[in-house]
Amino acid sequence: MKSPYEILEVTGQASDSEIKRAYLEKVKLNPPERDHEKFQQIHSAYEAVKNAICREKYALFNYPQADFDALLEKAFSAAQPALMSADHFDKLLRAGIDGASFLTGNPKKTTA
Repeated sequence: MKSPYEILEVTGQASDSEIKRAYLEKVKLNPPERDHEKFQQIHSAYEAVKNAICREKYALFNYPQADFDALLEKAFSAAQPALMSADHFDKLLRAGIDGASFLTGNPKKTTA
């Protein structure tokens, strides 16, 4: 998800007049009659950072959102060696939680 600054294509240190100029330029290129969704996105971005008070509120109460799809893609695309043997995994699947045996860091059975 883009920040209001990215949508308006201004820096976080932009002045009120720079932000307003960027907003008007974006609206001219994306009027509501042409693409209402894009216009709403631009308008919402402007409302979020249009003056110093709004920018302070935005900085205080908006947290960057993680792109979980990208994180999952990165995690699954990285070649990782198997952390346990097939035998250990099979024993883990068959293990019972009966108080008599547990699998810990090594695949050996321990008795109570």
